[in-house]
Amino acid sequence: MAYTYTTLKQAIQDYTDNDEAVFVSQIDNFIKNTEERILGEGQLEIFRKNASATMTASNKYLPKPSDWLFTYSLSFTDGNGDINFIQNKDVNFIQEFWPDGTDTGSPRYYSDYDVDNFILAPTPSSNFTTEIHYFYRPTSIVSAGSSWLGTNAPTCLLYGSLVEAFTFMKGEPDMVQQYQQLFMSAMQQLGKFSNTAEGLDFYKRPSA
Repeated sequence: MAYTYTTLKQAIQDYTDNDEAVFVSQIDNFIKNTEERILGEGQLEIFRKNASATMTASNKYLPKPSDWLFTYSLSFTDGNGDINFIQNKDVNFIQEFWPDGTDTGSPRYYSDYDVDNFILAPTPSSNFTTEIHYFYRPTSIVSAGSSWLGTNAPTCLLYGSLVEAFTFMKGEPDMVQQYQQLFMSAMQQLGKFSNTAEGLDFYKRPSA
């Protein structure tokens, strides 16, 4: 069965037989923690997307999408209409390669500068149109009321939330272990129907 936020929350209370106020107040956290765990362990193909943006001339920083988790590829279209893929490098490499951010050119490298921005090198010489292919964080079922996971991976959400719930309740270790095993089994089933990011041959710039 599929779960909405309301039915999932009720199922957690039914399985734990616990309606104590402090416990109920933590259910949203149990669900969100489970969603994060599914995203981290599954890296499901469904949570990839493309987004367009525009580099700003003479600005070495490029804002990340608000739902960004990690990048698969970053490219821009130059003045000739050609698509150029940019290599991902460490921040230290970027700063050593292009120490004077006021110098401009066509970006060749990028790095995660902070939680909100990429840093580019060279600093863009024009307002290049950019495309980022990335793994994103979907809106939680807690705030949206329904979600892809609630519809397509309901047992993952339920059993993962029950692991969180019984751990919070300091429940019997065998109960925690039981739901952990059920969660892992549900994740394996989900993995049969979704490609994961691990092992896929993402774009890599060929060696010169």
